[in-house]
Amino acid sequence: MAKAKILYVSQEIVPYLRDSEMGYIGRYLPQSIQESGKEIRTFMPRFGVINERRNQLHEVIRLSGMNIIINDSDHPLIIKVASIQPARMQVYFIDSDDYFHRKFILHDKNDTFFADNDERAVFFNRGVLETVKKLGWAPDLIHCQGWMTALTAVYTKKVFVKHPIFSESKVVVSLFDDHFSDEFSKEVINNIQLDEITEKDLPHLKENRTYEAWMKTAIDYADGVIIGSENVSKELLAYAKESKLPILPYQGTEDYLDAFNDFYDKILVNEEITI
Repeated sequence: MAKAKILYVSQEIVPYLRDSEMGYIGRYLPQSIQESGKEIRTFMPRFGVINERRNQLHEVIRLSGMNIIINDSDHPLIIKVASIQPARMQVYFIDSDDYFHRKFILHDKNDTFFADNDERAVFFNRGVLETVKKLGWAPDLIHCQGWMTALTAVYTKKVFVKHPIFSESKVVVSLFDDHFSDEFSKEVINNIQLDEITEKDLPHLKENRTYEAWMKTAIDYADGVIIGSENVSKELLAYAKESKLPILPYQGTEDYLDAFNDFYDKILVNEEITI
């Protein structure tokens, strides 16, 4: 039997970003899944706070050079890679002079939410899928971790599903305590839209430009939900339960590895999951 292929789309991975619960899982979960016998690929944004020299990032010329068009504006895509030697694991970084060279992550020096954060997320999510397509590596399951990764579910199921590499891909979305009160830009729907994605496909964001609306959109296009933090938005928890999707409850940092692997296997074979 061929090895299952798991694509990780992560907002945070230690040691490249701070030592958070999300970053910890982003670092150690792929390693464990790889050691269990599955193939993995891991992607994250190349935020400007990441020290390229210390972390030994280098550009992958054969993967770079594409343009991502967002709301009629072209943005060159740069792909970089680094290795986590103890894990025998590579991390691919989605980079952009327009979106990821500022020396902050999601807020500026005055703690103001970047007005183009929705565009940055669109660029990142589409950049991941375009790069995976160029790699010719067909993921059986895509695991999205962090709100900035959530649109991967939408683009996979509405756009990239037409490509044979993604035609059978399942998507799992983790919900973390990464919520915020800021609103996305008024252009959020226009920024997300492509020929295959129209306003009617984004009903939550049409009503509200909030974190909750953004994550509900991801849940709408997911095949399963993982509760990644103890303090997830109650509104999102309720919505996930209403969706009737398989849900993996919060596992903590000690017992999550086997539980995640089992959850993947059940999603992949469409096995009914009883919580």
